[in-house]
Amino acid sequence: MNVLLLGGTGVISRQIVSQLLLAGHEVVIFNRGSRKLPFAGDVEWITGDKSDAQRFEASMSKRTFDVVIDMISFNEADARSTVNTFNHRAGQLIMCSSIAAYKRPYKTNPIKEDAEELFDNPEFAYAYEKAEMERYLQRITGEQQLPVTIIRPSLTYGIGGSNLGVLRQNYNIVQRIRQGKPLVMFGDGTTPWAFTFAPDLAKAFVGAVGNTRTYNKAYHATHENVHIWNDLYVEFGSIIGIEPQIVHIPSELLAKANLGLFAHLVFEKSYSGLFDNSLIKSDIPGFEATISLNEGLRMMLDWYESEANTVDADKDLLEDRLTELYFEWSRQMEAFQV
Repeated sequence: MNVLLLGGTGVISRQIVSQLLLAGHEVVIFNRGSRKLPFAGDVEWITGDKSDAQRFEASMSKRTFDVVIDMISFNEADARSTVNTFNHRAGQLIMCSSIAAYKRPYKTNPIKEDAEELFDNPEFAYAYEKAEMERYLQRITGEQQLPVTIIRPSLTYGIGGSNLGVLRQNYNIVQRIRQGKPLVMFGDGTTPWAFTFAPDLAKAFVGAVGNTRTYNKAYHATHENVHIWNDLYVEFGSIIGIEPQIVHIPSELLAKANLGLFAHLVFEKSYSGLFDNSLIKSDIPGFEATISLNEGLRMMLDWYESEANTVDADKDLLEDRLTELYFEWSRQMEAFQV
């Protein structure tokens, strides 16, 4: 099939492109052109800015595609632009949403799509805007010629990513473990979670391409191996050969220290991250997340060591300060004993 990918170079997008090429599809990538990755196959690149809706629609006015995969829409306006542009120029639209779009607390555990509602609290803008995007797409279902498939990733790690760790410290995690410096974990670290890696998630998007069973449906696509959040750092330590020192700080206090950095903990990560993938497996039989936490973190460590081993000094200082406050508070509590 002739597939247009809006995005194409992000953590998930690059894996989708690689798997589309392996499956024999023709791939066109539209993005701002800030970087072009070397893919193992021929890819057509179109440079442009999707946020300029009028120019974007004009640039696509003479193009048609079997499938459009939109990885760069984050709100209703973004999605509306995509739908208006491709309603009569594509056979299917696959939209990337997020499990953040679910309302908390969940009604099911493991979470099932048909039992949950969409997020409705504007205080956490990312989740609210993704939910608003989905509400728009649900409203137009049946009104437009274009069938829509929605896929909701959970927290997903992969090469090129900058989202690993409670502070999104990335390589800092490795550096701090090696230096014997403590790592901050939110809560008591026992919140259940299934960690997903990008090559697994890409199977969901590629499996939905041209798949009529997925038309006008919404799915989450995650790993189903059960871990707790502490395991993220414990497993890294096991790979490196050094037991990590972990300190636990309530999510609410972390948010007071830096709401922009830690809001996702309060609104999203403090709730169970276990999902029932029966629906997507029934409609996309090829979807199965198989990369274990150990395998995925080894992949990340190899990438850190070869390309991304720069320490984020600001986050390192922030983590130093947070752990110092933790130890000071612990000393005060011990002195408080009666």
